[in-house]
Amino acid sequence: MHFADALIEKVKKTSPVCVGLDPQMSRLPEGVSKNYQGFREFCTGIIDAVASVASCVKPQMAFFETLGWEGMKLFWEICTHAKHRGLMVIADGKRNDIGSTCEAYADAYLSAGSPIDALTVTPYLGSDGVKPFMERCVKNNKGIFILVKTSNASSGELQDLAVGDEVVHEHLAQLVESWGTTCLGKKALSCVGAVVGATYPEELKYLRTLMPHIPFLIPGYGAQGGKAEDVKYGFIADGTGAIVNASRSIIYASEGKDWKEAAGRATEEMANKLRQIIGKS
Repeated sequence: MHFADALIEKVKKTSPVCVGLDPQMSRLPEGVSKNYQGFREFCTGIIDAVASVASCVKPQMAFFETLGWEGMKLFWEICTHAKHRGLMVIADGKRNDIGSTCEAYADAYLSAGSPIDALTVTPYLGSDGVKPFMERCVKNNKGIFILVKTSNASSGELQDLAVGDEVVHEHLAQLVESWGTTCLGKKALSCVGAVVGATYPEELKYLRTLMPHIPFLIPGYGAQGGKAEDVKYGFIADGTGAIVNASRSIIYASEGKDWKEAAGRATEEMANKLRQIIGKS
């Protein structure tokens, strides 16, 4: 199934919640060993705790890379486990390059047999650094999320620079829309998505008008300060078109022995808040 169609179907069955897997050895909860096996136990436990409510998980590759080759092995195992639990998997690696290197990245993460459904991609190199990913998306029913307006405080240093009568992230949004409209699914959403932060709600609202066919991945909810009310304009009229990521506020909802139960409750609470605001958008 086309990536966007599959995402819409999954969100309707569950919720727009995307749980970011950002495991840190120093923050593994009570009762979980601070070693490789504890890392595995924590990640699989979080996945199991949120699988009935969340639509997606987003493992952040940097935290797995801290464990070296064993961490990368664990990354693929965790992605596979999430797929077995019925979740869509977004690898947060922010990959980009050109030529054969870009082709290699695309094959590594978006091949037909990969447990990964989508990959985050940076656009700094222009269309040369995006098209190989798009080609794999079309061929293998995968997706990408291109960084457009990120949630971090210094994003404006580049993304808000003026370019004629617009700013960089607005120009980029129009490029993403033009790329995305070449590969729409049955529901008129593309396999090319955009990352737009919850911490900039006014920009989010305007960017939705520039990218009507683009699914949004919205980070910044929870620990970074984004609230349900801030993300509502990222959704389209039927209540789909966006997923909202929370990481620390869910996976570290408790660092005690009830960590799995707390993660499940935090996910359900977030899902309920999002369902309420979607109805008002």
